Amino acid sequence: MKIQRLGDLKTQLGECPVWHGHALWLLDCRAGLVLALDPDTGTVTARHEAPAPLGSFAFNGDDCIVLALKEDIAALDLRTGQLRRLANIGVSHPHLRLNDGISLADGSFVVGTLHAPREPGEPPMGGLYRLDTGLQLQQLDDGLGIVNGPCVNPVSGRLHVADSTARVVYSYAIAADGRLADKQVFVRTDAHDSGPDGCCFDSEGGLWTALVRVGALARFDMQGRLTHKIDLPVTHPSALCFGGPQMDDLFVTTISDSGRLSASGPLDGAVLKLTGLGFRGAARPECRMPL
Repeated sequence: MKIQRLGDLKTQLGECPVWHGHALWLLDCRAGLVLALDPDTGTVTARHEAPAPLGSFAFNGDDCIVLALKEDIAALDLRTGQLRRLANIGVSHPHLRLNDGISLADGSFVVGTLHAPREPGEPPMGGLYRLDTGLQLQQLDDGLGIVNGPCVNPVSGRLHVADSTARVVYSYAIAADGRLADKQVFVRTDAHDSGPDGCCFDSEGGLWTALVRVGALARFDMQGRLTHKIDLPVTHPSALCFGGPQMDDLFVTTISDSGRLSASGPLDGAVLKLTGLGFRGAARPECRMPL
C-alpha cells in the first residue's frame, strides 16, 4: 500500500469526495468551492463557487449537481453557475446546517444535518432527510447530532449513517417508498477514540470510515468487526471514496480549519491518494431530479 499527496491543493474543510467522469470531485465547505481534480496529478480541472457553508453534493447528469447548502437543497448548473433552490428543511438555527449526503439508486438525495455546538442536554435539531425525484422532501429520522457518511452497502442494500457526536454508525432498511425501517447499531467507535466521519463501502460490503479525531481510517466487515486500521500523515481526515480506472484507489479529504477542528501540519487540508489496498468500490448512482 502507498499513501501519497494528490497535487498541492490545501482545503479548509475538504469533504465529500466523489468519483465522476474520470475525475475526483470534492468540496471545500468553508470556502464555498466545488472542485474537480485530475486523479493522477491533482491539478484542479474545474472550480465552481456556491454560498458557504456547503454540506455535500451529488451529480444530476454531467452538467448539474444537487448541493446541500446551510438549510436549502439546491441545484447548481455547472455550465452557467445558476443556482436553483429545490427544498428547505424548515428548521433554522445559528448552529444548524445541512451536512453529508448521497444520491441513492432511485435518483433521490439523502442528506443529514449538523447541529453543533449544543448546550448540555440540548437535543439536536434537524435530522436525516430525503428529497425524492418529485422534489418532495421528507424527514427520515431525527435525534442525530452530526450526520456523516451516508452510504449503501452493496451486498445487503442497507443504508448506513454515522452520527459523529454519538460515535456510532447506524444501519437502516430502505423501504420501497424511500422511508427507513429496522434501525440498528452497526458499529460504535468509542474504542478508537474518535467519532466516525465520512464513510464508503467496498465491493465486499466492508465499510470504510475516517476516524477524524485520530488521523486514521478504519474498515469494518459486515458484522461490524474491525479488519483494517490505517494511520494517515494528517491530523483530521474527513471523508473518502473509491475511484480510479479500476475503482481500486482510495481518495481521502482532510481538514486544516473546519471552524471546530484545526491543524497546521504539512499535509493537513491536502487530498490523499491510497493505492495498493486490494479492495475496490463502485461509482455512486446519480440523482434524477427534473431540472
